[in-house]
Amino acid sequence: MIVVTGGAGYIGSHTVKSLLARREPIVVLDDLSEGHRDAVLGGKLETIDLGDREAVREIFHREPIEAVIHFAALCSVPDSVRDPDRYFRANVENTLHLLSAMVETHVRFFIFSSSAATYGTPERTPIAEDHRCAPINPYGLTKLQVEDALRWYGESHGLRSVSLRYFNAAGADPDGDLGEDHRPEGHLVPLLLRAAIGRVPRVSLFGDDYVTPDGTCIRDYVHVTDLADAHCLALDALRRGGDGGVFNLGNGAGYSVRSVVAAAERVVGKPIPTQIAPRRPGDPPVLVASSDRAARELGWKPKFADLDVIVSTAWNWIREHPDGYDN
Repeated sequence: MIVVTGGAGYIGSHTVKSLLARREPIVVLDDLSEGHRDAVLGGKLETIDLGDREAVREIFHREPIEAVIHFAALCSVPDSVRDPDRYFRANVENTLHLLSAMVETHVRFFIFSSSAATYGTPERTPIAEDHRCAPINPYGLTKLQVEDALRWYGESHGLRSVSLRYFNAAGADPDGDLGEDHRPEGHLVPLLLRAAIGRVPRVSLFGDDYVTPDGTCIRDYVHVTDLADAHCLALDALRRGGDGGVFNLGNGAGYSVRSVVAAAERVVGKPIPTQIAPRRPGDPPVLVASSDRAARELGWKPKFADLDVIVSTAWNWIREHPDGYDN
């Protein structure tokens, strides 16, 4: 049995679909505060808050669990700056509840949804896993603290783990079954596409005075289905006796915010209203991944590497689900 926390969320639900295609038995733990019941395409769904330590323990004692894939977390950089206490409780304290239940019931495999935000402002790009980690926002720090905890749980309890540092997740299930539906939505690609259908009046572009070719931030966009595949490959690696550790997941190509706007306009076939807004605190100017280690040790390579293709899959889902999962 594989536990998928946050399996009703964006990346979690796509990973559940990939696991179901492999006929893995799954139990999803999600409080549905940000996830969607309709996004869980199979397996058992347990509606619990990971902050309820006893409820977490009960599930681990009841189910024959082999591994945990942990997505459940808060993930907004600006929100983490405004309310760090909430982020440390949700992202660090609740993860410790999971790890304690795993140690108690001898569950040995843990796959962690980490983030490129652990690096902070990079000194060189593309960023490899040995780059110095110096988060510049509470969100990134919570992810790094869990990574550090995993190392010590491995030393003390034999827990074997993989931490997957995502760069910018984007796109939607190519089959049209799943998509991105955050409330409120804070990610650039879905905001642009919702503006294209009139659900958003205009999209704010935060900062045009960065030291980049066009003044806007540069990010590495990776398709959500490719991220889902990486979790399955990480599980396979742990089952084979692999050492685990930290892996970047990105395309290795950086796109500025203005480039993403241009791609969205190409896909939808019309201009999208935008406006320049002040920089957001905690945003580094450039984040681009080196994913060579994931390719070498996990056998992972993005299948949806082209930005227009990534945006097109998101556009197909949003056109069919203009109100998200409420459709």
